Amino acid sequence: MLTHAEVADALVEGWLTGGPSGSMKGDLEGLLRRARIARLATVGADGGARIVPACFVYHDGRLYSVVDEKPKRAAPESLARLRHIRSQPRVCLLVDHYEEDWSRLWWVMVLGKAEVLVEGEEYGAALGALREKYPQYRRMALEGRPVIRITVERVRVWSASGPSPSPSPKGRGKAGRADGPSLR
Repeated sequence: MLTHAEVADALVEGWLTGGPSGSMKGDLEGLLRRARIARLATVGADGGARIVPACFVYHDGRLYSVVDEKPKRAAPESLARLRHIRSQPRVCLLVDHYEEDWSRLWWVMVLGKAEVLVEGEEYGAALGALREKYPQYRRMALEGRPVIRITVERVRVWSASGPSPSPSPKGRGKAGRADGPSLR
């Protein structure tokens, strides 16, 4: 299992280069902190998969997302993503960057174990970090709403430019992998 320092070293050594204004090089945590949106993928007990856009924050080595006040088709506690997490806690969070200049495309895939938080010190800290990142959350009543915590187990990164220790399928792009309990 790799530590965050080993992940950062691998990035600096060339797993990832380029990206928006060169900001990807050696800055995996920075990418997660700056990214505004991700896609959260879950799988239910019946094998059915869901993917939803998610606002998130990287805080204290974990990722958090709140079921906010934006309109939903169901009450927060009965949303499919929360049912899935309760029955199958393995999730995938994908953060990506798109531009018309395809040499600048990149993504970070975080595979981990999710848990739903509804109270406690960590819950409050997560809400505070989410409100700091997203001004819209400062006007929302988030207390009492479920927070998804993702504990990072594995990170995969890809960039359309830059060398890689192992080529991606069909030789397109460059990928790297880091395994570890967290990004710290």
